[in-house]
Amino acid sequence: MSSTTADVPSPRRLAPGARIPALVAYVFRACMPRRRLAVLMLPAAVIVLTGVLSRGITDVDATESFARIGDGMIFGLALPLGALVIGDAVLGAEVRAGTLAFSWMTPTRFWELAVARWLGGWLVALLTLVPVAVVAALVAGVPEHAGPIALAAAAGTAAHVALFVFIGCVTRRAAIWSLAVVLLGERLLGAALTGIAQLSPTWEARAVYAALADVPDDLVRSGIPGGWGAVVRLAIITVVLVAGTTWGLRHLELTGSRD
Repeated sequence: MSSTTADVPSPRRLAPGARIPALVAYVFRACMPRRRLAVLMLPAAVIVLTGVLSRGITDVDATESFARIGDGMIFGLALPLGALVIGDAVLGAEVRAGTLAFSWMTPTRFWELAVARWLGGWLVALLTLVPVAVVAALVAGVPEHAGPIALAAAAGTAAHVALFVFIGCVTRRAAIWSLAVVLLGERLLGAALTGIAQLSPTWEARAVYAALADVPDDLVRSGIPGGWGAVVRLAIITVVLVAGTTWGLRHLELTGSRD
């Protein structure tokens, strides 16, 4: 009996991070159903509409019209809400439905699960929201803005998806809290207080675009880093939020489906 037991090989431990590709693939297979993608098309359409509206203004320079309309419609509305749809789908929706238990109870490390859910969500944003931002610049007739707005959208959605994934694992009402953060925290308090704007993915993404593109001076906000400095700030915010998600998953209590 003992010899038989000794002949049984012990299970091979996977290297740290080895499960992440499979976990990211799961995000694409299970976390973004057609209904979610249909909802995601709404902010994507708003982004393209920004370019159309900018092109329709003939008494203002195309660069200025796109920058002014995009400041509110793209950075203030479409990108945060699009990232909210994605971020809630990759974690918060599963917590509410109770299906996260299938991933949470596996041998997967908590940090691997956190990184994979964020990375999968960010890849969805890179495949949907970022390309349409480039299309909006081309439609508006300002192709020189395509690069800056793509970088701003990519860096901004990385931090926004991380924010909404974090909210999804620390509260049952993730969608409501996420909307409150966007509308009250970022839009209202961020507009009034520079200290909050420095930690806001919306304002930092806006600062990336404003510093790298030719925009009117009144759209450049002082007191927060711009351009590549804002990209670095957004990267730091993203890392901190993913680390917070790891902590949240470690202390998560799954109690079944709740809405």
